[in-house]
Amino acid sequence: MAAAGNIGQAGDPGQAGEAAQAREAAPALRRGVGPVLAPFPGVSRIAVLRGGGLGDLMFALPAIEALAAAYPDAEITLLGAPLHAALLAGRPGPVHRVEVLPFASGIRPGPDDPAAAAAFHAAMRARSFDLAVQVHGGGRNSNPFLLQLGAAHTVGTRTPDAAPLERTIPYIYYQHEVLRALEVAGLAGAVPLTLEPQLEVLPVEEEKAEAYLAPGRDLVTLHPGATDPRRRWPASAFAAVAVRAAADGCRVLVVGDDDGDRRLAEQIVALSLAESGPETDVASVAGQLDIGTLAALLKASTVMVGNDSGPRHLAQAVGTPTVGIYWFGNVINAGAMGRTRHRVHMSWVSACPVCGINVTQVGWTAERCAHDDSFVAAVDAAAVYADVAELRTAPPA
Repeated sequence: MAAAGNIGQAGDPGQAGEAAQAREAAPALRRGVGPVLAPFPGVSRIAVLRGGGLGDLMFALPAIEALAAAYPDAEITLLGAPLHAALLAGRPGPVHRVEVLPFASGIRPGPDDPAAAAAFHAAMRARSFDLAVQVHGGGRNSNPFLLQLGAAHTVGTRTPDAAPLERTIPYIYYQHEVLRALEVAGLAGAVPLTLEPQLEVLPVEEEKAEAYLAPGRDLVTLHPGATDPRRRWPASAFAAVAVRAAADGCRVLVVGDDDGDRRLAEQIVALSLAESGPETDVASVAGQLDIGTLAALLKASTVMVGNDSGPRHLAQAVGTPTVGIYWFGNVINAGAMGRTRHRVHMSWVSACPVCGINVTQVGWTAERCAHDDSFVAAVDAAAVYADVAELRTAPPA
């Protein structure tokens, strides 16, 4: 999130000069999100670097689709996280294969393993990539990592202190991540096809999800988790939505992972049952679903309510209407763009609720206080449920 963190901004005169030289060397043919430059010749193997979580993958999908259209004969390899590999395995789409990244600072969280990183790069160099695309942050760690692939051509984002690639755009924090990745794709000659991630759910996944459905009744799914606790709406607020949805005849399921989400889900269920009685149809499936079944359950949902987190982005990608709970800074980077099927409720907190520090800071010099109190606690549950009720009756797009 945009509160103090290792984010960084670009825009120094030296980098501006480099960008101008790149434009002169490869003049824009047309415009997409930014300039669409001339495609590289002879590209048959493309690597896309995008680690991180589920939402990070969703942000990159439109750019990967654009690259696939610009280079229809090329094989696209995603260098990503284990969860990305699990989600994309056997799934139709522009990614042909996923190579799981090694643990390395700024690339994949975990204890650095230089030997594994060296072996990974050796294996990737043997693949002889023609084009390597960096859509993984500002480039301080990701650009050197990308350059070790030995690709013939490189494009990506760059902060002033990051290693240069062949073609770059400045990394300036406040930009929607989908648009940022599409702007990078434009450096390689790729024109945007869509502004929303799209993911196909497999029939076998839909069959597994059927066990959790109530025929003839709307399903409302809730996801209370978020990597940053400051992005989490209180369990009591989710419970208020759950009680209203159940009273209106919906089945309500709380989803999430097996770590912190399970505890939050159980708390929401307990609060809901305490409010409305043991017959209330609110239950938790947190920690019980593999990623494919989660995708199918979200697709089967009439509406999904969640924080700014991976499952909300996944719900959007499989075509389900969503109501998102956001800190206003995160709306810029990660909010749903359309409002026909998606609604966003924003908190306008600009200072830490405990110590008052400015939480809109970005860059390496930003201060991060020790407090994890929610930035979105004041979002009104009644207003959120009003959108849930409206989206339930909206015609399918």
